[in-house]
Amino acid sequence: ESSKEQFAYTNIAEELVKLFKKQIEHDKKEMIFEVLAPLAENDVIKLQLVEAGLVECLLEIVQKTVDSDKEDDIAELKTASDLMVLLLLGDESMQKLFEGGKGSVFQRVLSWIPSNSHQLQLAGALAIANFARNDGNCIHMVDNGIVQKLMDLLDRHVEDGNVTVQHAALSALRNLAIPVVNKAKMLSAGVAEAVLKFLRSEMPPVQFKLLGTLRMLIDAQAEAAEQLGKNVKLVERLVEWCEAKDHAGVMGESNRLLSALIRHSKSKDVIRTIVQSGGIKHLVTMATSEHVIMQNEALVALALIAALELVTAEKDLENAQLVQILHRLLSDDRSAPEIKYNSMVLICALVGSEPLQKEVQSMAFLEVVSKLRSHENKTVAQQASLTEQRLAVES
Repeated sequence: ESSKEQFAYTNIAEELVKLFKKQIEHDKKEMIFEVLAPLAENDVIKLQLVEAGLVECLLEIVQKTVDSDKEDDIAELKTASDLMVLLLLGDESMQKLFEGGKGSVFQRVLSWIPSNSHQLQLAGALAIANFARNDGNCIHMVDNGIVQKLMDLLDRHVEDGNVTVQHAALSALRNLAIPVVNKAKMLSAGVAEAVLKFLRSEMPPVQFKLLGTLRMLIDAQAEAAEQLGKNVKLVERLVEWCEAKDHAGVMGESNRLLSALIRHSKSKDVIRTIVQSGGIKHLVTMATSEHVIMQNEALVALALIAALELVTAEKDLENAQLVQILHRLLSDDRSAPEIKYNSMVLICALVGSEPLQKEVQSMAFLEVVSKLRSHENKTVAQQASLTEQRLAVES
């Protein structure tokens, strides 16, 4: 790292690009590539290489080698397109090449996506994912039809497709779905349906991106969340993935999507589908996650379940020992204020069920809650007073 920083103060980038332009032999080009790749990991040098005209050289190589089946050419195509993607990982170099979406480099990269070379499809999709690292770029790209190109690409890889291309195209779609204004546009373009075709995938990296894309798409989109939440095949697959102990990422994303389907749809039908598919126990486990954001998402989803469909979920909530878990969360001084607040909201909803209310009474919740009345966080203290009143009435 420190040597890269020192190289950034020299004119190495310019010299290497000059040298590269002169080479005809494959071996010498490869040798320079081997020096360029590690240097290009440094953001300052990335920008210097872009300014020295490396991108134009790379695009030229791609054009010359794209239709060739000679081994040397295939290797050069891979190295050049990989290096191109690497240059786009720097924020400044990426914005410089995007040029408000009018950049010739951006346009050329777009033309890689429909190409017949898997290597170029992959590099094209990864490049789009890199360009999609800020809202302005994402909005511009969605307005200019990039989504259809990515969906066409995914379509070509549904049946025994190329896993790296699937993963890259899904990454690009996930990033594009982050700005609020893009969600509805992408949903009406059919992105959710395109993504669902990969539910059968056995590849954890693809599963992970698929889940992330759907979760981004339904954020605050009630109708889409309801539609997906009533999709039994999807919900059953999520419940299955919630048990993917070997793949923490897939497991975490499945839990988060289950919770998101409830939180954004607020739909009784969705809750019933999740209860019938055995999803409740996973949401309860998620409330014990070490990540506060996941704990909180779980508690909000469980509060909605308790408010809308308590009778349907009662048995599962009891079996998953939700009441004991809430007692633990409220007694633990390390629990974040929002966790304490949402745990109390949930307790107030659970006492509407006879068996759960019995459990609450048997666990001395009043003591724990009355201590929280003097909590430094005003919202927690207020909720503690309300919860105490509610528990007193019930007892």
